[in-house]
Amino acid sequence: MQNLGLFRFIKPYFYSGLFDDPVLYVQIRPTGKGLLFDCGQIHHLAKRVLRSVEAVFISHAHMDHLMGFDHLIRHIHVAPGRIAVFGPVGIAERIDHKLSGYDWNLAEQNWCSVDVYEIHERDIKHVEFQGAKSFQSNVGKKIRRIGQTIYETTHCTVQAELCDHKIPSLIFRITERQAFLIDKQRLNAEHLQPGPWLKELKKRFCTGDLEDSPIKVWKKSSEGFVIETVEDAAHLYQKISRSMPPASIGYLSDVGMTNGNLRKFVQLFVGISLLISECTFFAEDRHKARLSAHLCTQDLDEISKLLRPIWLLPMHLSKAYIGNSSQLYEELNPPEATHVLMLPDYLTPRPLLTNELPNLIPKGNGL
Repeated sequence: MQNLGLFRFIKPYFYSGLFDDPVLYVQIRPTGKGLLFDCGQIHHLAKRVLRSVEAVFISHAHMDHLMGFDHLIRHIHVAPGRIAVFGPVGIAERIDHKLSGYDWNLAEQNWCSVDVYEIHERDIKHVEFQGAKSFQSNVGKKIRRIGQTIYETTHCTVQAELCDHKIPSLIFRITERQAFLIDKQRLNAEHLQPGPWLKELKKRFCTGDLEDSPIKVWKKSSEGFVIETVEDAAHLYQKISRSMPPASIGYLSDVGMTNGNLRKFVQLFVGISLLISECTFFAEDRHKARLSAHLCTQDLDEISKLLRPIWLLPMHLSKAYIGNSSQLYEELNPPEATHVLMLPDYLTPRPLLTNELPNLIPKGNGL
């Protein structure tokens, strides 16, 4: 996926075709680390990508959203460090079953640990699986859930809401931290001269140290500039900064179109920049969407008109429509200011047939 001209600190990559299992990888550009949203079929992700993942966010435990966790562990378990896994009610038990389904008798002290965070309405349950101890589970304390934020780095936050898919299913919002932006006209209006002090102001902004701190600035004068002390760096930044909402991504899969879910979509995704949303059925099969708690094209139109994202990426189309994917884009009618992104039908490698396998040559055949 292109950068879309929106993001400064994160970059989304959608590792799926329209009919593939949905897999969103969000790279945190300043650190090179990544966040993985859903974990179905992921054998096509390069090892270096998998080893950069520091947190995995599972919407729900249906096979096409979780089966790739084994593949992920296969590539990272011998590396030191920790990986966090966030998911809905019951995810800790499922991860436990997956890890306990293998023998780990050769475990070493430097193997990674898995921290599973199970999201409930009012709290978060933490379960640790230590690689050095053959991934035996260790139930930690419950964490009181305050607000929608479940994960935070210096460059972005991840928020979540529990929705209904006939089982609890999580939807996610990834929001960049506020960028440091200076308005040149406002800078001139304060008679300030650009200089090294702006670099110091940016450093304090990024580390959260603006409040109640003085800073030396360059003030314009007839002789060039003079150095003056401003007592409140935070107030100074407010006076010379340029306001721009931080870019954000909404990840919506899989959910039913109910009034309760719709309220949560609007609450979590207000002001979203890029909406990545399942669109499993065409309008003619709306009844199938209702029965299986999925979205159809009419539903996505209604959601996009309420949210008005800059970009809209429909995904996770039912395989019943193979060969007719163009109808999806013909049916969608989002707001005029919303731009629809198109996926290829498939991104994952196709299975090999037996007649495509290489011939095996006996040793000593004169070659």
